[in-house]
Amino acid sequence: MTSIQNPAGRTSLGLPDDFWLGAATAAYQIEGAATEDGRGASIWDTFSHTPGAVLGGDTGDVACDHYHRMPQDVALMKELGLDVYRFSVAWPRVQPTGSGAVEQRGLDFYSRLVDELLDAGITPWLTLYHWDLPQPLEDAGGWPERDTALRFADYARVVHDALGDRVRYWTTHNEPWVSAFLGYASGVHAPGRRDPGASLRAVRHLLVGHGLATTALREAGAESLGITVNLYAVSPASDDPADQDAARRMDGMSNRIFLEPLLLGRWPEDVLADLDAAGIGDDLRGPTPDEDVALASTPLDALGINYYSRHTVAAGGEPGAELAYPGSTDVRFVNPGYPVTDMDWPVDATGLSEVLEAVHAMSPSLPLYVTENGAAYPDDVVADGRVLDDDRTAYLDAHLRACAASIGRGVPLRGYFAWSLMDNFEWAFGYAKRFGLVHVDYDTLVRTPKRSAEWYAALTRRQ
Repeated sequence: MTSIQNPAGRTSLGLPDDFWLGAATAAYQIEGAATEDGRGASIWDTFSHTPGAVLGGDTGDVACDHYHRMPQDVALMKELGLDVYRFSVAWPRVQPTGSGAVEQRGLDFYSRLVDELLDAGITPWLTLYHWDLPQPLEDAGGWPERDTALRFADYARVVHDALGDRVRYWTTHNEPWVSAFLGYASGVHAPGRRDPGASLRAVRHLLVGHGLATTALREAGAESLGITVNLYAVSPASDDPADQDAARRMDGMSNRIFLEPLLLGRWPEDVLADLDAAGIGDDLRGPTPDEDVALASTPLDALGINYYSRHTVAAGGEPGAELAYPGSTDVRFVNPGYPVTDMDWPVDATGLSEVLEAVHAMSPSLPLYVTENGAAYPDDVVADGRVLDDDRTAYLDAHLRACAASIGRGVPLRGYFAWSLMDNFEWAFGYAKRFGLVHVDYDTLVRTPKRSAEWYAALTRRQ
């Protein structure tokens, strides 16, 4: 383990005093109460109850029971000194069928959450979609169908009507790459489909939905609007031209397939060429490409970036790689020696600086936020109940220093959200992987701040 000195405020890491430090969660991962107060079924309810879909047969039925323990959880956030808390709204809790009738009890829960946060001096940051599509919309075709984008804009209006008087910061989608490619291409996430063409249509409609919702929210008076994308630093394994081209393709399918339409108003030409060669380019391009990229590039007030790891890639087939990266059959992942987390993800904080500075070069005036960053480790619980997670603390320390370095090089980075506030349902891994600053005993649901939480709470102090 790496030894980290306890910080004396954010400036000790070279961060500006007005730099926001927060934490993030997602509704399905923590809320539980899956059938209470009129909540409808989501694709993750269906998927997690499908035998063999989730490790250990785990589901989010109870999760961390945040739905019932929300005031105590907000009090815990206050103890940690968070400036801001990023949470997601569960679409099926607000519109059980994905359209039409609104469930007021669901909206009331989020209204109480917002009020608790404001009373605690914590800024609420709302994400509209973190992967829990109402099951009836999936039954009608899901994100590969354009109508889902229209329904998403309607849903955004409903949430803003209820919370827009108190919530300033809005994110449309969290990690549309995951929604599209893990949900519809590889099938390892809900809804579990394996259709490369459908995944590309999902990319297009997620971005169209983002543009429609952003326009609707701006017309309703929302102040700060953005989207969150998961990005990777991508490196070739060698100078071999084949490895260089593998890196180009991985960067295209991981990063630029979203960044270019969002920031530059175009689909990446080389990505389209690769997809055309695989016979699926028109699924991304669509019948109205000019209209779609215009919607995708609706002006942003901020861009959220989720960063966890670096991709080092080489040419050569890797079974299954083409499933998550349609049209990229000749790519394999290698690790040239980086340490790894419990997810087997290589740890390289310099990659965060690379990503931030690449995005800044594409859109120099756009404010950026690291909306997720963190690591899963097999935490040690010692006899006195303390959780000694020095590896996680070292991870956070290194990545916050990378943030400071990028700010020093002119990147307008405004804040950072640790993933995650607490251990939770980690999607297809169930409860086997722990990312939290706060340990959750899944039998008793008792919350215990880990040593990383103590370190983070010291860092949040302003001098």
